[in-house]
Amino acid sequence: MTKQLTGWHVLAIFGTAFAIIISVNLTLAFQAVATFPGLETRNSYVVSQAFESDRAAQEALGWAVSADVTDGELHLLIDDAIGPVVAHIKSATLGRATHVGEDVTPAFLHDGSRFVAEVPPLGAGNWNLRLVAEAPDGTAFRQRIVVRIAP
Repeated sequence: MTKQLTGWHVLAIFGTAFAIIISVNLTLAFQAVATFPGLETRNSYVVSQAFESDRAAQEALGWAVSADVTDGELHLLIDDAIGPVVAHIKSATLGRATHVGEDVTPAFLHDGSRFVAEVPPLGAGNWNLRLVAEAPDGTAFRQRIVVRIAP
């Protein structure tokens, strides 16, 4: 005995398929909104008014900035044409680019040639160090440094 495929069966199949698609899309959308703030600044118009002058002043410093993690320590190196720079670090946040759940705030100490901070064990992948510092002459410095952690 063979069951016959009726219009109600086809309607149920299509309804179930679309319900699955919609529920997956909604789940992904809610996860995306809940995990990534996406906010760089509260008022982008005000920040944009001084962007070019701030960028020019920051580039005039001539700083080369790099960061890496070795043996549970985050190393931040700030150099200029003369050598290591001892800047005043106003804030630093190490976290994933996609969510803020694993963000840490390193407490940097300068060891004479670079800044060093202890960090908890970090998972493999790309991490961002969002750095806000001030040069000895008072120039503001903001940069996002990519830190790659090998598996």
